[in-house]
Amino acid sequence: MDAQQALVVLVGLTIPLLGTTLGSACVFLARGDMGRTLQRVLTGFAAGIMVAASVWSLLIPSMEQVQSAGALPERLAFVPAAVGFLLGTGFLLLLDHVVPHLHQNAEVAEGPRSSLERTTKMVLAVTLHNVPEGMAVGVVLAGWLSGDAGVTVGGALALSIGIAIQNFPEGAIISMPLRATGKSRPRAFAGGFLSGVVEPVGAGFTIVCAGIAVPALPYLLGFAAGAMMYVVVEELIPEMSAGRHSDAGPIAFACGFALMMALDVALG
Repeated sequence: MDAQQALVVLVGLTIPLLGTTLGSACVFLARGDMGRTLQRVLTGFAAGIMVAASVWSLLIPSMEQVQSAGALPERLAFVPAAVGFLLGTGFLLLLDHVVPHLHQNAEVAEGPRSSLERTTKMVLAVTLHNVPEGMAVGVVLAGWLSGDAGVTVGGALALSIGIAIQNFPEGAIISMPLRATGKSRPRAFAGGFLSGVVEPVGAGFTIVCAGIAVPALPYLLGFAAGAMMYVVVEELIPEMSAGRHSDAGPIAFACGFALMMALDVALG
């Protein structure tokens, strides 16, 4: 890896964390807790970005890499993406038995103690979400480093920017409820920031692993997509559709999807 590649990788790893940091910093500007409607809008927006990123930044490059390498007949180019997708889904299903569901937060009763309990679950859930997001950034950067024709530097940075955009509301979803439970603004900000630290760590680890096993890249791309889609279907969609005025979440989902699709096509 030369100096220019190292700089691109550093920028790609830093951009998503910057999104979380800026979102967490909203706690210094806002007052009180985040309204349920706003939370549904932000969750729907994040879900739309993750779905579009899974398709355009992960699954399609996975199949394009298999086609360019000629490792399989063209009609079977989907196999590594599909296998990786199912493995990624299974991996998140396993983790889901350890980390609580995001939509279970709504089932917790009101009150000071339960509010803190609800926020703790939210922190753990969002941190879990950031694991596949970090893996997605890492595997795409690894594909670019390996010279894969299906992955461009623009496409890799588009994914980083898209993840950063959807990390902004996630940072706010963490820091503002923490503030509402009585935490100081700096401590609430720190909670949101730390939830995003797992992304560059996970991305760096994925780059190292993918660099060692370059032929596994199509599977890793599919794996990251499967993990992200599991988060969307299991956690984000129930949250964005809950309660009254549930159309706010789907509308935000469509906006997030369109934005990420445009970023990937324009920069890729």
